[in-house]
Amino acid sequence: MAKPQPVEIQAHAIDNLRYIRRTIERAGSFTAVPGTGGAVMGSFGLVAAWISASETGWRWLAVWIAAALAAALVGASAAALKSRRAGLPLLSGPGRKFVAGFAPAMVAGALLTAVLFRAGVWMLLYGAGVVSGGSASVRIVPMMGACFMAAGAAALLMPDLDPNVLLAAAFGGLHIVFGFIIAVKYGG
Repeated sequence: MAKPQPVEIQAHAIDNLRYIRRTIERAGSFTAVPGTGGAVMGSFGLVAAWISASETGWRWLAVWIAAALAAALVGASAAALKSRRAGLPLLSGPGRKFVAGFAPAMVAGALLTAVLFRAGVWMLLYGAGVVSGGSASVRIVPMMGACFMAAGAAALLMPDLDPNVLLAAAFGGLHIVFGFIIAVKYGG
C-alpha cells in the first residue's frame, strides 16, 4: 500500500491566504468614495444650474445630462485614483457591492429621463442608489443618499419650486458639503 504524499506547506499556506483575502474583501467597506472628487462633482451641479436657468425643454435637459456625464467621469476617475493610492483594487468585494447597489437606480433614472424629466425623480433615484451602494461603504455615504432622497421627495411634493434651485442645492450643495466631509474624515 502506497503512503499518501504530504501536502506541501507552501501550497496549503497560499490557499489559506487566498481564503483570508476573499473574506476580508467581502467584509470590508468601500472606502474609495471620492471626497474631493465629490466636491468637484458638486461644482458641475452649480454650473449646470446657472447655465440651465435660461434654458427650457430639451436644451435644459441637455445641460443637465452633460453635467451628469462630466460629474460621473470625475467621480469614477477620483474613485480609481483614491483606490490606487490606497493600494486596493477599485472593484474589490465592497467596490462590486457598491456598484451593484448604485447602478440599478442610475439605470432607472436614465430610462425615466427619456420619458419624464423632473428634478425630483433624479434626486430621489440618485439618493436611492447612493443609499443602496453606500451600504457597502462608510456611514456618511448612505447619509448623503438619504439627503438626496429627502430633496427629491420635497421636489416631487412641491412641484412649484424652481428645479434649478433644487438641483443646485442637491447636486451642487450636497455633493460639495459631503465631499468635504469625506475628504477630511476619510481622505481624498
